[in-house]
Amino acid sequence: MDESTTGAAHPPLHPRQADTFPTLTAAEIDRVRPHGEVRSFRSGEALFEAGRPAAGMFVILSGQVAVTLRDGLGRRRPLVEQGPGQFLAEAGQLSGRPALADAHAEGPVEAILVPPAGLRALLVADAALGERITRALILRRVALIQSGHGGPLIVGAADDAEVIRLVTFLTRSSHPHGTVEPGDPVAADLMAEHRPCQGPLPLVILPTGAVLHNPSLAELGQRLGLSGRAPARDLFDVAIVGAGPAGLSAAVYAASEGLSVTVLDAVGYGGQAGASMRIENYLGFPTGITGKALSGRAFVQAEKFGADIVFPTRVVELVRLGPAGPYRLDLSDGGSVTARTVVIASGARYRRPAIPEIDRFEGRGVWYWASPLEAKMCAGAEVALVGGGNSAGQAAVFLAAHASKVNLLIRGDDLGRSMSRYLVDRIGATANIALCAATEVTALDATAAGHLAGLTWRCRQDGRTEARPIRDLFIFVGADPETSWVRPCALKLDTHGFVLTGASVPGAAPGKPPLEASLPGVFAIGDVRAGSVKRVGGAIGEGAAVVAAIHAALAA
Repeated sequence: MDESTTGAAHPPLHPRQADTFPTLTAAEIDRVRPHGEVRSFRSGEALFEAGRPAAGMFVILSGQVAVTLRDGLGRRRPLVEQGPGQFLAEAGQLSGRPALADAHAEGPVEAILVPPAGLRALLVADAALGERITRALILRRVALIQSGHGGPLIVGAADDAEVIRLVTFLTRSSHPHGTVEPGDPVAADLMAEHRPCQGPLPLVILPTGAVLHNPSLAELGQRLGLSGRAPARDLFDVAIVGAGPAGLSAAVYAASEGLSVTVLDAVGYGGQAGASMRIENYLGFPTGITGKALSGRAFVQAEKFGADIVFPTRVVELVRLGPAGPYRLDLSDGGSVTARTVVIASGARYRRPAIPEIDRFEGRGVWYWASPLEAKMCAGAEVALVGGGNSAGQAAVFLAAHASKVNLLIRGDDLGRSMSRYLVDRIGATANIALCAATEVTALDATAAGHLAGLTWRCRQDGRTEARPIRDLFIFVGADPETSWVRPCALKLDTHGFVLTGASVPGAAPGKPPLEASLPGVFAIGDVRAGSVKRVGGAIGEGAAVVAAIHAALAA
């Protein structure tokens, strides 16, 4: 994604052109030099190639570099050219992830190659220059995603549950991608070659040309290089389980203070907050910010300070190796990570309401989040949403801008008992949101293909039932703590499965740190902690506060 406007024959990728593709001054280039080394390239030689690990950031000293996008079918799209004073990099180069575009020298080129470690050091050491470069890295990734080109190509029906699973993962991972319907002529030859004798749809064609058959998220993440850098240490200062707001906050503060940090998440970064289309009560964002944008910035910030962020990878067990640690975290792929301290920020998993056979419709009309992908699928249609908390209110308002009608079903009689007043008022002022109080879904109907065809709900006050041909049902009824992986080590939990910390731990010694769990050197923050406020701001605050306790534990 390394583009510029110098000599470009194509329209700008991003309206903030000056910020996205800045030209460094001679003095700024001199400040870059100590962090890299000068390399020379022959005409036509590749500086990096899509789908293969990039060496780092290139600052061009002389010559021109052509940047093009290429998909797995070999189709190329000229992007831009970069010349002297401009740099080739995007957010992935902070951790050495595979490049998202091709870059070839047009004639002899001389450039400073700044490897990922050097780039991170530059961003931290030089605040002014680091700010310009970091802003450009983020904007370039955004521009690539918005361009709709580059990255893996997914072949499959847009409403197929497996396609949605893969697209959702790539979208939440901020990774460019494209989709092709099976009947598209572009996919015909590929289908004929790969499908008859090898597995079902969807197919995923990587920029390298490799073809995956309905891959798991772990396989896709590994093949795309999303799974983070290979651990560079045998023993980390801190391992953080969960890359939601709490975990990312802890990673930023711990890594910025010089601790070696690894972050492990089963899905990707952002957690449940990452699926929120607008957070309006977070300090400093009076017009609101999407959960994806907030978590995306935090992700780049954590990588800037050197945190290893690995996803998707599931922690299956926490093992105590000594009386006061360290701890080993066993992973679902058979690997493990060892750390002196552990921060549990694994959040919660979506709770299923007691609706018969609801699991068979998940990904086929039943959704636990509301993103632009789901909004596009239900555009102009009537939908139902179950839930009375802030997440449900935010989703209802967002969906109302796309659906013809949003039926908001709550079990209680008063929406104001569980939802912030500003959301209650906004829902009341939105004409196509219908509040159905004391109402619950009792049955789901299926199409011949197994997708949701309709649902029946019942009013608990008078017993009246109503069947509606609604094909999309959104569930926001809270979540259960994600703590199954800590149970074998006998960590103390409350009756609901949340991690007890501080004075709430049975038999806790006086002065026990408020965020420390029952095991020394193990801490819990965010939604997974018993007694937490279950708000983005609270999670981020706990992520910052836990670092002082980590320092104390390491010193002890």
